Amino acid sequence: MEALEEAELCFSQLNNSCRKTMHSHSEAMLIYSLLSFITLLTVFLNLLVIISISHFRQLHTTTNLLLLSLAVTDFLVGLLQMPAEILLFRGCWILGDFICAVIYFIAYLILSVSVGNMVLISIDRYMAICDPMFYSTKVTLRRVQLCVCLCWIFSAVHSTWILRDFLKQPEKYKLCHGECVVINSDAEGIVDLVVTFLGPILIITLLYLRVFLVAVSQARAMRSHIAAVKLQRSETEKSKRSEMKAARTLGVVIAVFILCSCPYYCFAIAAVNNFVGVSSLAIESWLLYFNSSLNPVIYVFFYPWFRKAIKHIITLQILQPGSSEANLM
Repeated sequence: MEALEEAELCFSQLNNSCRKTMHSHSEAMLIYSLLSFITLLTVFLNLLVIISISHFRQLHTTTNLLLLSLAVTDFLVGLLQMPAEILLFRGCWILGDFICAVIYFIAYLILSVSVGNMVLISIDRYMAICDPMFYSTKVTLRRVQLCVCLCWIFSAVHSTWILRDFLKQPEKYKLCHGECVVINSDAEGIVDLVVTFLGPILIITLLYLRVFLVAVSQARAMRSHIAAVKLQRSETEKSKRSEMKAARTLGVVIAVFILCSCPYYCFAIAAVNNFVGVSSLAIESWLLYFNSSLNPVIYVFFYPWFRKAIKHIITLQILQPGSSEANLM
């Protein structure tokens, strides 16, 4: 009986060691296999997006630059966050307090940058649909690059402020040795909720509502054109349809993100108010992380250029001279 109790401890030689979360062997193997598959899939698919947009010159557009920033955050989720969650599956953290602090900081940073990217994507689509005459002059690569950099900087500052006490003393909230946990104050939790969820969701909803209304009015206007006018404006209408298709695709990306993140934030609020245990957030956390796996899948279904880029990468055509100039449209 004494040997069994020692086996259940994360560190049997320490009296204040945390206890392992017990699972049957078959259950543990199934969960490990599933989570590992999702992790590898997330890393691989987002790496394809990063290579595609970075390599092919034709894809160096303002909208794709935002998708590249989003893909980098999704890639980091698969490379860092998911493996950390797999390590915590048994309820034992074996990498020490410093790595625990780093992992939490990266988690807050990635989530904040992802939300910022979603807001920037919504603004980009709003400008493209609602102000098409000045879109190319107002939304330039340099300005988008600046916005992306500011998004990362602001997210780093926000994450540092939220975790300032935890980063100084990573062991502050530990109840036992082998635990990796952070507990924010009510004020910090409210600020984080507003900055990384409620505020951005409100902005995104208002912008896309406006995009939807303008899209409906444009569709009606197109149907009412006479044949001669259609002929004269065929290129303009083709451009508008392309922008609308991009808006729909990115709207799906944003909708999926909201659906995946809502359970996490709802349960986080409930955990702060002691309505549920913090440990029950594991499923909601993985649902939030799983969004990083879904984004590239959405691109495959909606973007022909991404499918062509994947073909070039998998068949190693990108290693040929001049492959970056390939026509993917």
